[in-house]
Amino acid sequence: MDFAGQRRNMVESQIRPNRVTDERILEAMGAIPREAFVPKARRALAYADEAVEIAPGRYLMEPMLVARLLEAATIRPTDAVLLVGAANGYMAALLARLASAVVALESDSALAGEAGRRLGQIGADTVAVVEGPLGLGYPRQAPYDAIVFDGAVEEIPQAIVSQLADGGRLAAIVAGGGPALHRAGKAVVVTRVGEAFARREVFDGGTPLLPGFARKPAFVF
Repeated sequence: MDFAGQRRNMVESQIRPNRVTDERILEAMGAIPREAFVPKARRALAYADEAVEIAPGRYLMEPMLVARLLEAATIRPTDAVLLVGAANGYMAALLARLASAVVALESDSALAGEAGRRLGQIGADTVAVVEGPLGLGYPRQAPYDAIVFDGAVEEIPQAIVSQLADGGRLAAIVAGGGPALHRAGKAVVVTRVGEAFARREVFDGGTPLLPGFARKPAFVF
């Protein structure tokens, strides 16, 4: 298959027309071979505008959502970034081209090992893949200039928000209500200013949920 041609078409037909104007993101998505992060049986779907299952219950986000979420996070070349839910490393590979240093957190040891191998193969040596519970973030290397979630969450833990540096930005897809794995939601950006945190919704979007971020049930009398 002509994956290089599909990659160009993804950038020019899916991403650029959807109000993604950061040329660094467009360049990164045009350079990183998304098909290398997709199981062989599903590689025909690598550049479709849909989430692709890469392991039981784990997905690569839709390319357009990836691009828009990265743009919402306003990643700068000097930034230290925490990626929550690194899976097998695709978004970490993109972030390696946008930021100075990336901590890629993954709870699944098999996926973490795969991410390390794939990132090594493409020379993404500014990424450190670490294992641990996703809901705790990675405070050992905090604070971070940006935090990005590679998948939807029902709620954003304060424990992770608190790992932002002053002026830092957190970007995530927050899922709406309902029982389905893939639900409509909103892309949310949280910005830290001193000890205050401002939250704003930036666009509509839905993608499969990351494990471990279920909304806590409300107590009812």
